[in-house]
Amino acid sequence: MTKQTVGRRALVLAGVSLLFAAIGQPARAEYPDHPVRIVLPLGAGGVGDISARIVADKLGEKLGQRFIIENMPGVAGIAASRNVIASQADGYTLLLNTGGIAASIPLFNHFPVDVLNDLAPVSSIGFFDCLLVTNAQSEYKTLGDFIKAAKANPGKLNIGTISAGGAQNLTANYFKQAAGIDVVVIPFKTTPETIIALMRNDVQMVVDFYAALAGNLGDDKLRAVAWAGLQSSPTLPNLKTADSQGVKGFDATSWNAIYVKTGTPPAIVATLNKAIREVLADPAIKKKFLDLGVDARGSTPEEIDAKMRSDITKWAKVIDGAGIPKQ
Repeated sequence: MTKQTVGRRALVLAGVSLLFAAIGQPARAEYPDHPVRIVLPLGAGGVGDISARIVADKLGEKLGQRFIIENMPGVAGIAASRNVIASQADGYTLLLNTGGIAASIPLFNHFPVDVLNDLAPVSSIGFFDCLLVTNAQSEYKTLGDFIKAAKANPGKLNIGTISAGGAQNLTANYFKQAAGIDVVVIPFKTTPETIIALMRNDVQMVVDFYAALAGNLGDDKLRAVAWAGLQSSPTLPNLKTADSQGVKGFDATSWNAIYVKTGTPPAIVATLNKAIREVLADPAIKKKFLDLGVDARGSTPEEIDAKMRSDITKWAKVIDGAGIPKQ
């Protein structure tokens, strides 16, 4: 037998061995091959819930599996975060992380979840800002009017918000610090209570998200005087930001983003990121988000991770400056 014949037989035997080895291994399913859960730290019906459902439906169409929303409201998103951290790192349990959680972390001496290390970002899905509004019948026709009056009457003007220590309340305290004014920030239980207080002149400004205030904006009730982010929104395109009206650097933009458990394979994160960004680029989806006061916008994992970290630092300074007690 020649050396050439022996070589050919060896190659054939090697090929047969590889074939049987491949037959013995089950084919790896393409992600996703069964339904995916998205755990929300929010109750049903709010802006975060509605926008997450819009994205979930479109992700299901794009990736060929159902994306199921599971509402798990609780203090500072702790229950929802723990649920995702306790799951398998396989991309089948996702978390809607929020700017509200970033604001909540500094409110604790020891936050019970390691959000930065046990959870990994995939992509943002939306950014949204609070509105600063006054009574439409009041003398505060601009943000400058309010700031001028506050500086002339230290400690005499009030700002109403909901949820002591929540995003709206912290935004009001941040505005107070950034504008250099001495006002009292008063928390109420509900948005309607803040609006009633504004109509009665018990408070002279209210800070809340667009969706909560939209039904009362107009000549006879609420006058929007500023956005709380760095960019004006197409939702109210003629309304300027507080930053552009002299409160330099004031940026209280909030956000929602999809996260997974740390250790999820990079290929799955990449698949989700690509699909989410394609969904959010759809003009019809952008319009639905805009109606909620949300800018539908995806990101890289690195971009939303940097936003989370910078927000934690920012809100820690606001909380310390406002003297808000920690838990």
